[in-house]
Amino acid sequence: MVLDYSGSPNLGSPDGFASRLETEGLVLLPGQPFAVGRDEADLVSPRWSDGRAKNISLSPGGDVRGAAEEATAERRLGRLMARYRDWAESLILEKAPRYEGSVERGRTSLRTRDVAEGAESKRKDDRRLHVDAFASQPTGGKRILRVFTNVNPQGEARLWRVGEGFEPHARRWAHRLRRPWPGEAWLLRRLGATRATRTAYDAAMLGLHDAAKLDDAYQRDAPARDLVRPAGASWIAYTDSVVHAAMRGRFMLEQTFYLPLEAMAAPETSPARILERILGRRLT
Repeated sequence: MVLDYSGSPNLGSPDGFASRLETEGLVLLPGQPFAVGRDEADLVSPRWSDGRAKNISLSPGGDVRGAAEEATAERRLGRLMARYRDWAESLILEKAPRYEGSVERGRTSLRTRDVAEGAESKRKDDRRLHVDAFASQPTGGKRILRVFTNVNPQGEARLWRVGEGFEPHARRWAHRLRRPWPGEAWLLRRLGATRATRTAYDAAMLGLHDAAKLDDAYQRDAPARDLVRPAGASWIAYTDSVVHAAMRGRFMLEQTFYLPLEAMAAPETSPARILERILGRRLT
């Protein structure tokens, strides 16, 4: 389901927005709440990409990655992404004040590539329906909360495809979710393949991610609907629970946040708790 906030401005209690966001998973924002300034417009261009990284990004520590080696442009890109990060964080805390003190900053990205450009593999092809799970960066059960803005300077819309709810999606693939081998998480951390210890939850989420992306019949026949986001539009999504695919578009700003389960208004709606009910075992 999708909550169009422009049509639902009054969500009741102070936790109303957080509850609806956690339950619906995806909130569309009205109007054009974030704008690239005139002095920043030249930065929304593929010319500043180093041609190797998928995105130009800003780490929580302030490092710019994926940009062409031009110091002035790199600093300006960093300032644009930092401005977007601060705006996105203020937006989240304004609408979901219960997250204050709990939401954790992740990377900020400027995506300049067209999503139609070929991916290296089915697993990395964002045009295929999936839920987000990071192979090298386990969350341990923390939610993945993202803010997106279509900043296409030519006015082109971005097309998202939104699939079935998380619980039916998880039940569809539950039989394929293997338990990690003894010592597997330790070895992956030891070899540097993961930045933190991969929990049973992270393994299950990766299983869901890969099972959906690698199944051609599912990608062809899965229940889904298209969602067109015009240039200037912003939206908020828990991308670990919203089954989604980016089908068309170029030039987008994106901010990732992480939220612990205990900060949620409705933790029972989290992927961790739903998977635990389905699998009958503790994952986090």
